[in-house]
Amino acid sequence: MARYTGPAYKKARRLNFSLLENGRELARRPYAPGVHGADRRKKLSEYGVQLQEKQKVRLMYGLTEKQFRRVFDRASKMKGVAGENLLKLLESRLDNLVYRMGLAKTRRGARQVVNHGHILVNGKKVNIPSYTVKPGDTISVKENSLDHKAIKEALEATLSRPAYVDFDAKKMSGSYVRLPDRSELNQEIDESLIVEFYNR
Repeated sequence: MARYTGPAYKKARRLNFSLLENGRELARRPYAPGVHGADRRKKLSEYGVQLQEKQKVRLMYGLTEKQFRRVFDRASKMKGVAGENLLKLLESRLDNLVYRMGLAKTRRGARQVVNHGHILVNGKKVNIPSYTVKPGDTISVKENSLDHKAIKEALEATLSRPAYVDFDAKKMSGSYVRLPDRSELNQEIDESLIVEFYNR
């Protein structure tokens, strides 16, 4: 299945979960899309609950089914809790860290910024959004792209950054300080349901 490129608000309302993590999608219409969306929500089976949780995380980070499964398989082979490892690997993606540093307004925008070759990792151009950044790596904007309109607008709109990234707006450069703690990530996600979904 190809990557979903349709309306994010529609998916967010279907899942009753903010994919942009700011709650804007559910502010005006906090019910499912469609004619009967406001009437009622169907009670989900155990499988349905697990599937919905997996879809939330997959759509939030903008991965295809195949990519998401590959990340899960990698997380389950690592030491520690598989669910937490999954979220840490997703947070370590280059497109996600570009978004977390405020160089793009959304993860989709960050993906485009990376794809178009505006980002350097440790001084080398990387145009692969799924590139895994290691703690200590430096992420910066290419010299030719320092005046990029979309990047400047995103930086102006950024109010805060998580503690596991460090960013200097003057130098347009930052670093991935450390792996995030579970408490720093989205509390609405129940990653144990995703583990149960794949291990059923």
